[in-house]
Amino acid sequence: MRIVFMGTPEFAVPSLKALYEAGHEIIAVITQPDRPRGRGQKLSLPPVKEAALALGLNIYQPHKIREQGFVEILEDLSPDLIVVVAFGQILPPNILSMPPYGCINVHASLLPAYRGPAPIHWAIMNGEKVTGITTMLMDTGLDTGDMLLKEEVPISPDMTTGELHDLLAQVGAGLLVKTIELWQDKKISPISQNGLAFSYAPLLKREHELIQWEKTAETIFNQIRGLEPWPGAYTMHKGSILKIRGAQIYHQTEQKAQPGTVLKIVKDRGFVVQTGEGSILVTKVQPFGKQTMAATSFCNGYHLEVGYVFGTS
Repeated sequence: MRIVFMGTPEFAVPSLKALYEAGHEIIAVITQPDRPRGRGQKLSLPPVKEAALALGLNIYQPHKIREQGFVEILEDLSPDLIVVVAFGQILPPNILSMPPYGCINVHASLLPAYRGPAPIHWAIMNGEKVTGITTMLMDTGLDTGDMLLKEEVPISPDMTTGELHDLLAQVGAGLLVKTIELWQDKKISPISQNGLAFSYAPLLKREHELIQWEKTAETIFNQIRGLEPWPGAYTMHKGSILKIRGAQIYHQTEQKAQPGTVLKIVKDRGFVVQTGEGSILVTKVQPFGKQTMAATSFCNGYHLEVGYVFGTS
């Protein structure tokens, strides 16, 4: 089967490698253009491009996939199947209808739950115990196509988005290979999402990153691990952004204070902050413009004291 693979970030790399190792004929890899990054604004290659180069695959990087010139290139490639994993551009109807076996997408949730661009973050931020991978046939909607296969993945209590991302990327790669083999042999009956209750995982905004200390300890803990390592949950310390990079729910205090108040400094562990219900032990932080550090180092270097109140502005 002649496959065109479309993907861009690290999440898509295991899927590309799995297809290659399974012996599928990958006739082209389509990824986003190189982007300037960092202080020097040097061009950075998408992770999928780096992987494709290492595998010796043909690479295309259109600025807009719907441009007629590139559509003609795709037509000349004559793919049997297009595979899409976190590509970053919306496929128009004339591309969706091009391959005889359709376009298969790997989505990081158990559809129809968490349609949209940030399903991993929101699953953890909402305190879900289980998520997974869905392979589906793409249509013109946003993650609304007919479902092919699903695989559940448990979310452990302390798991971060980064850890879940890496796990789902591997699970997705395996499920993709299985899906293609069964789809090619006509052993899958697609299941429509029409009429099913769904939820949405929108793009993260700055407002989602700010810790509201009046919320419960569990809600804040889920927010911190759901935004780790990117973009990071933050609070305000003396007018400057302080990202909270690691935390635990703290059960060893009956003290009460205004939400955001530092209740105690715990030797060799960090500092405890009052929330609207319960408290949080902060173990790792990242001051603005600095590297991530242990919360105990922050306490010493920034002279954090019991009674200080973290703010929201």
